[in-house]
Parts: sequence; C-alpha cells; structure tokens
Amino acid sequence: MNNAFTFTVKSLRFDENYNPSGNTRITTNFANLARGEKRQENLRNALVMIDNRFNSLAYWDNPKSDRYAVELEIISAELNLGAEGNNSTFPVIEILKTNIVDKKTNERIEGIVGNNFSSYVRDYDFSVLLSEHNKNHTEFRTPDNFGDLHGNIFKNFVNSEAYKANFNKAPVICLSVSSKNTYYRTGNEHPVLGIEYQQDELSLTDEYFGKMGLRARYFMPANSAAPLAFYFHGDLLSDYTNLELISTISTMETFQKIYRPEIYNANSAAGRHYQPSLSHQDYSLTRIVYDREERSQLAIEQGKFTEERFIKPYQTLLEQWFTPVL
Repeated sequence: MNNAFTFTVKSLRFDENYNPSGNTRITTNFANLARGEKRQENLRNALVMIDNRFNSLAYWDNPKSDRYAVELEIISAELNLGAEGNNSTFPVIEILKTNIVDKKTNERIEGIVGNNFSSYVRDYDFSVLLSEHNKNHTEFRTPDNFGDLHGNIFKNFVNSEAYKANFNKAPVICLSVSSKNTYYRTGNEHPVLGIEYQQDELSLTDEYFGKMGLRARYFMPANSAAPLAFYFHGDLLSDYTNLELISTISTMETFQKIYRPEIYNANSAAGRHYQPSLSHQDYSLTRIVYDREERSQLAIEQGKFTEERFIKPYQTLLEQWFTPVL
C-alpha cells in the first residue's frame, strides 16, 4: 500500500453514558442502543446481560456468578486521505474491544478485539452496489470483484503499524448464522465455545469475509439457542484463552438476542439439523427497544453516503493503492 494512505485508531468507552460520535454508523449495534428516550436504560440492561452471560460461562471459582465484569471499547479505524493534498479522513472500520475485570483479584484482563463489525464500505457493497447490480434481473448475481476493495482495506488495516501498536492478537468477528443455510451438528464440542456446527454451503457473508482474510467456524455455547458464526485468522481454538472467548460470546450473543430474538432468544435450542429463520414465532423479547426496519432503511442511506464521500472521489486511488494482501 502506498504510504500516503495510513490508519488512525481511536477508542471510546461503551457504557451506559455512551453517545455515538459523529463518525459512527447509526445502524451499528451499539449505536442503536444509545438512541431514543430509553437510551440509558437500553445500555444499562445490555451491559447487565453481558456480565450475567459471562459469569454463567466462566463458572469455575465463581460460586455466586458475580466474579467478572466486561468492559467494552469502541475501536474506530480512520483512513487518512492525505494523498489528495489534504488532511481529510474517512471512518472505514468500527469494531469492539472486550476487557475483563476480575473482581476477586482486582485484575483487568485484555479480551478480544473485533466482535461486532461495522463498515460504511460494507453498507455500500450490500445496500447500493449489490442492489444496483441485480436491478431488472430475475437471478441473483454478484458483481465482478465484489468485496475486493473492502477486503483489501481490512487486511491492510490488520497489517498496519497502527493496528500492531494497539493490539496483540488478530481480530475475531462474531456474527449471526445465515438464515439461507442449513447447519449440522458435528461430533466436536469445545469446553467454552460449545457444540460445533457445519453448514451445507458458503453464504455470501462467508465469501465476503473470506476476502478480508477470515474464515468461519460455527459453535453453539452451553445454554444458547443457536450457533454463532466466528470469523477469524489463524487458530480460533488455540490462539485465544477461555476468558477471551467468553468475553466475545457474552457480548455478541447479547447483541444477537436483542437484534435477532427469533434466532438467539428462541424458546427452544437448535437441533442436530438447523436452519435459522427470522419468521420463527416461538421466542422471547428482551426489555431493550430496537427498530429493525429503521436500521435496514438507514443502511441504504449510509451506503449512498459512502458512495458520494468515499467511493467516487477516491475509487481510482483506492484501487491503485490497496493492492491485494495475501
């Protein structure tokens, strides 16, 4: 990558007093919680859910299930666009960093970076480019080189000096499983991640994240309703400690219970063969307010914003400088 393009990493604590910054995508999971009249109640309830889930999984030497608390940081990666003779930046990636507080030993333990994944360029790819490409076509198609630019930006960020100066391990992204695929239990069971599933075919998200240098494994932790998709580089089972993995599970399962209750807050757990469905009716709601329809509409607006402010003005330079990273 040309040295004219560099990254700046910024951090903001996510707690009950959190207010989204001007550069935060308003469809981001945590930004959604911080909107409306019940914003502080939403945030407080979500954080309590995360702590409770963490303690239920980290049960050893934890008889009252209150030993640990999870602290969250919102990590924003801004791309510096100094190549055009100015100091403008664009917020290309937003992820979460977990930290674990051991209240018994008064120790603060570093968790995993990644978890939630937010990207304006991803909004553009899925809500603008993909939609335009399939207009007036009956059969779904993806454009040539779909996701290449986004993938190369991500890989350059993870290999950048800015990332290495702030984080010791590769990111792990945790998402919902695809409602278009069927998942099958394997004979593998991890003591923290739980029962492993495999799917019948790659989803579009799998292919998209593959261009980011990440591959997926699917696990359903103890007392969960459905498997989670973990996207990672390296060895998910060996590269991270049990507490690190629990911090990701507790954080992202909480978000999924709020945003996809039909799947992750279902009243019965996934069976040996499982196809997720957002039309499933046997589920419970959390006490947290969320407007999923509004979120879909905002994704289109943000995709158009990205096209106007980032893709069109810098496309030639981006394609020239963000050459593939293996």
